[in-house]
Amino acid sequence: MDISIKQFKIISTLEAISFLLLLGIAMPLKYIFEMPQMVQVVGMLHGILFIMYVMAAYFMKEKLQWPTSTFLIVLLCSVLPFGPFYAERKYLNG
Repeated sequence: MDISIKQFKIISTLEAISFLLLLGIAMPLKYIFEMPQMVQVVGMLHGILFIMYVMAAYFMKEKLQWPTSTFLIVLLCSVLPFGPFYAERKYLNG
């Protein structure tokens, strides 16, 4: 499978936004206002995007010949709020 840098940036951005929506909107709705529906929807979407991000990061590692340390940092960024935005700017100059 071949993935472009532009495609990875799109996946990365969507993954980051879905994570922020989950943490900033869906979780407060569930635990403060007892409205769990949004967690179900946003959580599923985020899960799919997270898996896509990890797979795409592996393909970028191969394509751009990242050292293992860079790959691990990009993976770590996927579990931090705003992390994928940092990874895009730091490691994807194309």
